[in-house]
Amino acid sequence: MPSLADVRDLLSAHRPATGPYVVAITGSVAAGKSVFAGELAADLAGQADRPVVEIVCTDGFLMDNAALEARGLTQRKGFPESYDATAMRAALTAIRVGPTTFPAYSHITYDVDPALARTLEPPGVLIVEGLGLHADHGGLIDALIYLDADEADLEAWFTERLIGLWRAAEHDPASFYARFRHLDEAGARGFAKMVWEAINLPNLRDHIVQARALADIVIRKGPDHAIEAIGGRWAVNP
Repeated sequence: MPSLADVRDLLSAHRPATGPYVVAITGSVAAGKSVFAGELAADLAGQADRPVVEIVCTDGFLMDNAALEARGLTQRKGFPESYDATAMRAALTAIRVGPTTFPAYSHITYDVDPALARTLEPPGVLIVEGLGLHADHGGLIDALIYLDADEADLEAWFTERLIGLWRAAEHDPASFYARFRHLDEAGARGFAKMVWEAINLPNLRDHIVQARALADIVIRKGPDHAIEAIGGRWAVNP
């Protein structure tokens, strides 16, 4: 069975002579990008040369909620037009040469949170995970990984994640999901299905999945998030 070690080996074979090595991870909402980024970072950091590995998320480059509302994009959060692509490109350029501040996003308040921004020195490896990563960032990204899965599995993962946040909001009035605590669990699951079908699935089909054909590494995941296959440009034998 393919494993994380196989992904590491593919990345290592294409690592540039000088850093930082910018590795992007994208895929559908709820594909497990953040978890996979953490696992990959730990694996890479444990290699013989002990590179410094940092992780940043593209969510920080979303326009804040006020800006989205002003532009009529509240229901388009996560779509390409909801990102500050200029700021993202600037940060990915700047990290090659010196300290760079990366904005961050709170999944509790469901908004960009200036207090979570981090200033990073150029690391050995920078993992950038999230949406908004595609061919337009050519030259700024050294490796593109796409996490692929059946749409039914993605919807199930999204629903369980939302239900977890909904439950946690019972004791956290600051949570974005506190406003949905009046719903029972069936209602919350119905809300998750509506969000998936109206926002996340169209975004996947119309935009996100386009990165799959461009990816250097495509990781096919099963219903339990296990790696079932590895494809992509780098995994194809000449």
